[in-house]
Amino acid sequence: MTALAIQDSHTRPPRIDGILAMTGPSVTADPGCLPVRGDLAHIKLAGLYFVPHYSVPMPHKVLPGAVLRSAGREDADAIRELPAGETFNVLDIAGNWAWGQLGEEGQVGYVALSGIEVIGQ
Repeated sequence: MTALAIQDSHTRPPRIDGILAMTGPSVTADPGCLPVRGDLAHIKLAGLYFVPHYSVPMPHKVLPGAVLRSAGREDADAIRELPAGETFNVLDIAGNWAWGQLGEEGQVGYVALSGIEVIGQ
């Protein structure tokens, strides 16, 4: 049986003394205007918010009558009616709902897939 070398950097990480801490900005996101959830954020926020995944927006056109909601279900609170023809940047799709942001600076929430369409279709 071969013993591990004490100073072998390929088999043992270097010893770290002291307290380990994350450094850098620690900012709380306002869920109403920043495209950040606990599991996902807009790629433009990669240097500011730590989440498991970042998403590149997929632009969609808002159809008449589309409603932005606080959760991906019909009985969720309505945040606002979205203006027809505007761009809704989809960051995630689950079931019949898309999560994203109105334009680049607008409100964030969920919209039914039936209320948006891919731009160019």
